[in-house]
Amino acid sequence: MKLLIIGAGGVGTAAAAIIKRVGKNGDWAEKVVISDYNLERAKEVANIICGGGKFISEKIDARDPASIKEVVQKHGITYVMNAVEPLFNETIFDTCLEAKVGYLDCAMTLSTKHPENPYELTHIKLGDYQFERHEKWEKAGNMAIVGSGVEPGMADVFAKFAAKHLFDEIDEVNIRDGDNYAGADGVFGFSVWTTVEECLNPPIIWEKGKGWFTTRPFSEPEIFNFPGGIGDVEVINVEHEEVLLVPRVIDCNRVTFKYGVPREMRQLLLDLEVLGMDDAKRKIKVGESEISPRDFLVKVVPSPVDSTLRMTGSGCAGAWVTGTKDGKRRSVYLYQIADNQECIKKYTTNSVVSQTAVGPVIMLELAAKGIWNLPGVHGPESFDPDPFMELLAKYEFPAGIREMDSEYADEINEKKLVELIKQ
Repeated sequence: MKLLIIGAGGVGTAAAAIIKRVGKNGDWAEKVVISDYNLERAKEVANIICGGGKFISEKIDARDPASIKEVVQKHGITYVMNAVEPLFNETIFDTCLEAKVGYLDCAMTLSTKHPENPYELTHIKLGDYQFERHEKWEKAGNMAIVGSGVEPGMADVFAKFAAKHLFDEIDEVNIRDGDNYAGADGVFGFSVWTTVEECLNPPIIWEKGKGWFTTRPFSEPEIFNFPGGIGDVEVINVEHEEVLLVPRVIDCNRVTFKYGVPREMRQLLLDLEVLGMDDAKRKIKVGESEISPRDFLVKVVPSPVDSTLRMTGSGCAGAWVTGTKDGKRRSVYLYQIADNQECIKKYTTNSVVSQTAVGPVIMLELAAKGIWNLPGVHGPESFDPDPFMELLAKYEFPAGIREMDSEYADEINEKKLVELIKQ
């Protein structure tokens, strides 16, 4: 595979560093072109962080199809990893189809609120633009893997693994994400643009017989106990792709996504909304330039990459699946934990973006080897989960499983998922 990574921010950097770190296990990537609008940043990642060689830098304007095509043709690219803000997804996605190369992103095309009833009804959903073009991709014989980060992405694979191996019938697939981070120099630990988008949009829920519907941001708080010493965290509804992806493939009754956004962070985001700083469409004049309020916010707040360098603690992402097995009620949480300082030491990026990057890298390896091969537009739950699970440990991101208190288990117990796979 000749891979083009568009975006040399946190996720793009982590993906390249992970490919570099796995050494021979990364030989599936014959060439890795790291591109960014900021060429100096792309050069830093390719030459300093990754050491050059098969890692090459290029300048790309993700808004310009011609810019993307030029680099694709120059390097004989066969697959593109989209690691920029989802604002650019449509352009990159369509350009990859036209250029007849494979496509992978970490977050799907954006949603649009219902004009009259945004907190009950959906309108344009996450990924609608991409799935509407499934037949075009299928006819072209090209594969697009959408929503391939950690959440969405790794968590979707966990749900598929549970459906394949752990349950006869599934009631709910509930994605739960929490952490015990402390000591960051800024308020944002991940992309500012994306955090504002997903937290202030109406969260989406799916139920069998009802379909997709929305609720208010930060609704339905609950306490979820996370493994790895993180403990109890209050989680709330947030708009996220798993809810749009999982029910397309996995037979279940309900799908939700809840994330541990601290209360002070929720209030900050709501205050930004009141001030209009969340607006990504309206343009304001700053000096001689025009910029959207949200893009201006991105420019003035501390960089998440820099502000989390001294942050301690771990983040946990996973799928809590309930249902029945052998006639008994069962409840399991399949998860992956990443320590922030450990990830910075290994990949130069914080644990949030390192976790986000490892899923796409594994999926790209599986695509390069023909193990995952389905023409068309697909989420990660469309594929066999076992090869992905086996590679997680090799990529130094082993998964775990918590058997929750249920009829199927006398008590809560935990073990590494790799042990379960070997049974």
